[in-house]
Amino acid sequence: MRPYELMVIVSGALDENAAHGWVNNISKSVASVGGSVHGTPDWWGRRRLAYPIKKQNDGYYAIFNLIADGGVLDEVERTLRLSDDVLRHKLLRLPDHEAQKRGMLPAGAKK
Repeated sequence: MRPYELMVIVSGALDENAAHGWVNNISKSVASVGGSVHGTPDWWGRRRLAYPIKKQNDGYYAIFNLIADGGVLDEVERTLRLSDDVLRHKLLRLPDHEAQKRGMLPAGAKK
Protein backbone atom coordinates (compact mmCIF):
# COMPACT_ATOMS: atom_id res chain seq x y z
CA MET A 1 0.00 0.00 0.00
CA ARG A 2 1.27 3.44 -0.94
CA PRO A 3 0.37 6.86 0.51
CA TYR A 4 -1.08 9.50 -1.84
CA GLU A 5 -2.43 13.03 -1.66
CA LEU A 6 -5.29 14.02 -3.97
CA MET A 7 -6.33 17.65 -4.40
CA VAL A 8 -9.59 18.32 -6.22
CA ILE A 9 -11.14 21.62 -7.33
CA VAL A 10 -14.87 21.28 -7.96
CA SER A 11 -16.81 23.88 -9.96
CA GLY A 12 -17.87 26.96 -8.00
CA ALA A 13 -21.09 27.07 -10.04
CA LEU A 14 -22.40 24.18 -7.91
CA ASP A 15 -24.06 24.74 -4.56
CA GLU A 16 -22.11 23.63 -1.49
CA ASN A 17 -24.22 20.49 -0.96
CA ALA A 18 -23.42 19.28 -4.48
CA ALA A 19 -19.72 19.95 -3.90
CA HIS A 20 -19.85 17.93 -0.66
CA GLY A 21 -21.53 15.22 -2.71
CA TRP A 22 -18.40 15.09 -4.86
CA VAL A 23 -16.28 14.58 -1.74
CA ASN A 24 -18.46 11.61 -0.78
CA ASN A 25 -18.41 10.31 -4.35
CA ILE A 26 -14.60 10.42 -4.51
CA SER A 27 -14.30 8.65 -1.14
CA LYS A 28 -16.63 5.87 -2.38
CA SER A 29 -14.71 5.58 -5.67
CA VAL A 30 -11.42 5.15 -3.81
CA ALA A 31 -12.95 2.47 -1.57
CA SER A 32 -14.44 0.65 -4.59
CA VAL A 33 -10.98 0.12 -6.12
CA GLY A 34 -9.49 -1.18 -2.88
CA GLY A 35 -8.02 2.01 -1.44
CA SER A 36 -8.94 3.98 1.64
CA VAL A 37 -9.18 7.60 2.70
CA HIS A 38 -6.96 8.27 5.72
CA GLY A 39 -8.81 10.53 8.14
CA THR A 40 -11.38 12.96 6.85
CA PRO A 41 -10.90 14.98 3.67
CA ASP A 42 -9.60 18.50 4.29
CA TRP A 43 -12.42 20.78 3.05
CA TRP A 44 -11.19 24.27 2.18
CA GLY A 45 -14.54 25.45 0.87
CA ARG A 46 -15.15 27.95 -1.90
CA ARG A 47 -12.10 29.96 -2.98
CA ARG A 48 -11.24 32.39 -5.76
CA LEU A 49 -9.11 30.77 -8.46
CA ALA A 50 -5.82 32.38 -9.42
CA TYR A 51 -6.98 32.44 -13.05
CA PRO A 52 -10.20 31.43 -14.80
CA ILE A 53 -10.59 27.72 -15.51
CA LYS A 54 -13.33 26.71 -17.95
CA LYS A 55 -14.66 30.30 -17.71
CA GLN A 56 -15.11 30.03 -13.93
CA ASN A 57 -13.52 32.18 -11.26
CA ASP A 58 -14.40 30.19 -8.10
CA GLY A 59 -14.04 26.58 -7.02
CA TYR A 60 -14.45 24.30 -4.01
CA TYR A 61 -11.17 22.80 -2.81
CA ALA A 62 -10.79 19.43 -1.06
CA ILE A 63 -7.65 17.49 -0.15
CA PHE A 64 -7.63 13.74 0.48
CA ASN A 65 -4.95 11.58 2.10
CA LEU A 66 -5.26 8.18 0.41
CA ILE A 67 -3.72 4.76 0.90
CA ALA A 68 -3.89 2.40 -2.07
CA ASP A 69 -1.89 -0.08 -4.08
CA GLY A 70 0.04 1.26 -7.05
CA GLY A 71 -2.04 1.78 -10.18
CA VAL A 72 -5.49 1.19 -8.67
CA LEU A 73 -6.32 4.91 -8.60
CA ASP A 74 -6.11 5.17 -12.40
CA GLU A 75 -9.88 4.65 -12.75
CA VAL A 76 -10.59 7.29 -10.10
CA GLU A 77 -8.36 9.76 -11.97
CA ARG A 78 -10.10 8.92 -15.24
CA THR A 79 -13.49 9.67 -13.68
CA LEU A 80 -12.23 13.02 -12.37
CA ARG A 81 -10.69 13.92 -15.73
CA LEU A 82 -13.94 13.20 -17.62
CA SER A 83 -16.24 15.04 -15.21
CA ASP A 84 -17.45 18.50 -16.15
CA ASP A 85 -17.86 19.48 -12.48
CA VAL A 86 -14.20 18.84 -11.60
CA LEU A 87 -12.08 21.77 -12.78
CA ARG A 88 -8.68 20.36 -11.71
CA HIS A 89 -7.25 17.45 -9.78
CA LYS A 90 -3.74 16.43 -8.82
CA LEU A 91 -2.69 13.04 -7.44
CA LEU A 92 0.74 12.82 -5.82
CA ARG A 93 2.54 9.89 -4.23
CA LEU A 94 3.77 11.05 -0.86
CA PRO A 95 7.36 10.39 0.22
CA ASP A 96 7.59 7.95 3.14
CA HIS A 97 8.82 10.61 5.60
CA GLU A 98 5.82 12.85 4.83
CA ALA A 99 3.40 9.94 5.13
CA GLN A 100 4.89 9.10 8.55
CA LYS A 101 4.42 12.71 9.70
CA ARG A 102 0.74 12.48 8.67
CA GLY A 103 0.33 9.15 10.48
CA MET A 104 -0.32 7.21 7.29
CA LEU A 105 2.65 4.85 7.79
CA PRO A 106 4.00 3.46 11.05
CA ALA A 107 7.21 5.09 12.30
CA GLY A 108 10.30 3.36 10.94
CA ALA A 109 8.43 1.68 8.09
CA LYS A 110 10.41 1.40 4.87
CA LYS A 111 8.87 0.82 1.45
